Amino acid sequence: MMSASWMLLLLACCGHGNPKSVGQMLPAVPGDDFPSDVRSVFLKDKSHTDKMEVSSPVNLTLQCTWTDNDNKVDNITGFWRKDERDIDNSHVTLRQENQQFQLQRMFIIKDEESLGNYSCVFGNEAKADFILTVPHMGDVRDKPVVSYVGDSVVLLCKMDDNKPKPKTWLWFRANGTDKEQIDTVTEPEKYQMKNDEKSTKLHVYNLTHDDSVLFYCSAVFAIGSAVSHLELKVITIYEPLKPFVAIVLEVLVLVAAILLFESSRSKKAQAQDASGDEVANTEAPTTNAEPPTTTTVTTPSGESNGLDENPSARQRNVENVAQQKQ
Repeated sequence: MMSASWMLLLLACCGHGNPKSVGQMLPAVPGDDFPSDVRSVFLKDKSHTDKMEVSSPVNLTLQCTWTDNDNKVDNITGFWRKDERDIDNSHVTLRQENQQFQLQRMFIIKDEESLGNYSCVFGNEAKADFILTVPHMGDVRDKPVVSYVGDSVVLLCKMDDNKPKPKTWLWFRANGTDKEQIDTVTEPEKYQMKNDEKSTKLHVYNLTHDDSVLFYCSAVFAIGSAVSHLELKVITIYEPLKPFVAIVLEVLVLVAAILLFESSRSKKAQAQDASGDEVANTEAPTTNAEPPTTTTVTTPSGESNGLDENPSARQRNVENVAQQKQ
């Protein structure tokens, strides 16, 4: 009977090559010092994605089982990919057993280059993705941390309680397009770092406008680092007053405009009143004056002379009439 090693060698020699490959990748030999783990998926649809966080090196066996065989094929070609590139010598012919196809392979995950997207592929029918990453940071802050010139600030990064604790923490700050590591030993008056098991705090003192940059915290694990960032914005104490000052100025402008409008309207009203008074004074003698008194003098013959007399003339006429009667 052919031994298992000869079977593996035969599969390696007869596997199908592919121009888009990641190089010769024979079935991995387990690392002696690495623990072993198994990750399995059951494909009932055409695709499936499984995410896995890895904090330390591991001998990882990935298993795929596909049961959705609509075309009722008895044989199918199965193979593996890493980051959408075929793994050489991973193509095998799978036979249906108990109405399902099974494909598995062991991978040595030892560093950050070993992480990525591993896919088991069943011909053109189905695919399952295993996405391997370092543990993600929790509580990622979207808004910037705001502080004032000359003040100090505390920047915080932490892992979730259910995540493994990192070996250590590191801090960096943006320097143009690069990142420079913060050294609290050489700049103790500027920076101070306090690390706990799953959190880290960076104290930044004597803030200036030059500190308005991105700061990066890095949780260092045995297999790689998880990185998060915080934006620091340094302002003057007068900057928060700018919106209030703008509102006050707008109110003052509005009040001034209202006062000018009211003053203009008042002047127009006074001018109209003065014009009306002048017109009234001009029309008063013709409309309100009484007609002159007309006195009709009757002669002894009983006829009126038809003349209007003034008071002195009337007096003389009365005296003449009296003398005639005597």
